[in-house]
Amino acid sequence: MTQGYYLEDLEIGMSASFSKTVTDADIVMFAGVSGDTNPVHISEEFAEQTMFKGRIAHGILSAGFISAAFGTKLPGPGCIYLSQNLRFKAPVKVGDTVTARVTIREMDVERRRVTFDTVCTVRERVVVDGDALLMVASRAEASQAAE
Repeated sequence: MTQGYYLEDLEIGMSASFSKTVTDADIVMFAGVSGDTNPVHISEEFAEQTMFKGRIAHGILSAGFISAAFGTKLPGPGCIYLSQNLRFKAPVKVGDTVTARVTIREMDVERRRVTFDTVCTVRERVVVDGDALLMVASRAEASQAAE
């Protein structure tokens, strides 16, 4: 898919989700890419002494699954991420399957802005919630660009 939904295809209440099981490799690679080597993420010995009683994934790794839902599902390829508010509610551990769900809350058609409610869950437990603002192309804009 080279283009996701156009603005005209969207409606308040539409939603999509993306799920991923977090692996040890995901956490180690994220630490390497981001530079966040906080031992609560990479050292079992250290993390066992914390309130989490073991290693936890980076919160931003889970939030990245929200980006995956936007970029691959709704609105899909071509959307532009403008802002994201996040609240981290609970830890994610190796082996947890995180499901990111994005739901359209508001649309500003004139400005091509769409506001989404965003939430990540592990089973029924909310681990991250918030909202995001995206810019979505209109059909008219796409046809002008093609000319």
